[in-house]
Amino acid sequence: MGEIVADSGRRLLRACGALSAAALVLVAGCSGEGGGTAGGTAGKPPSAGTGTTGASSPPPAEPPASGPPASEPSTAAPSALDFTPDPGRAPKNAAEARRMALAIVAGPEAWGADYVKRSPHLSPDGYWPVLGGDCTWRAGTRPATVLHSVTARSEVPASAERAALRVAATVTVHRTETDADWEMARTLEEALRCPAQTLSPGERVTALRSIGSPFGTGGNFTATDSLGEMGTYHSAAFKGGQKYAWFQSRVGQVTVAAVVKGAPGHGEQEVDHAQVQALVAMTDRAKAQLEAPQ
Repeated sequence: MGEIVADSGRRLLRACGALSAAALVLVAGCSGEGGGTAGGTAGKPPSAGTGTTGASSPPPAEPPASGPPASEPSTAAPSALDFTPDPGRAPKNAAEARRMALAIVAGPEAWGADYVKRSPHLSPDGYWPVLGGDCTWRAGTRPATVLHSVTARSEVPASAERAALRVAATVTVHRTETDADWEMARTLEEALRCPAQTLSPGERVTALRSIGSPFGTGGNFTATDSLGEMGTYHSAAFKGGQKYAWFQSRVGQVTVAAVVKGAPGHGEQEVDHAQVQALVAMTDRAKAQLEAPQ
């Protein structure tokens, strides 16, 4: 049991690293020339925190060598994803894919203790959102390359101090790994094509940007491929913009995504931790569903 808990903790830290790295790259990417937001406000680079000491200051002296350095615990990153799919466990039809998707998707318990199901909790069978040419999301037709897709909506209910915090988890089971790979590519393209998007009546996101991280890059050591989108969320329910973040990972023919739409009264650290927990839970469940029994 101790080994299982430790391994889960390592995966959580790796996922945190991947999301943090993606967030830093996205922020930095908006701080250069021409990096203004859709609302016309340029992004601010993080404070460097380094001062100038002057050219005449000598460099710090190196300590004298006194034998070999003390040994330290190995922190080498894995060279390959610890996942080998079993072709016999791959879903062969929509019914099998639906069962798998429901076993993977993150409900409120995966996000945290304060989260409850939002009504309606699950998306209807066959639901497939499509980003139109006007950068507005609408219900569309599920492509033939998708066996099943489900979205589970959760929230932290509103209170006297805080607005309702709404989150969602999506699992899509594709026919093949190649089909899942194409979905990842299309998701990246959508943010480039539409940096400002209407999510639903009264909800929109601006200054949206995206970055992809295949395994071994950008801190991603938990999935075959991953991507992140970040922007500013606007809701008719409150004034001002809040953080919007969508993170998606691919394991074999399955993609999992966790999205957070920030709300007043909720700190970014609190929200980020919940998003990482949900994403790691779904990634682990996808591996368990697709791998051969140990």
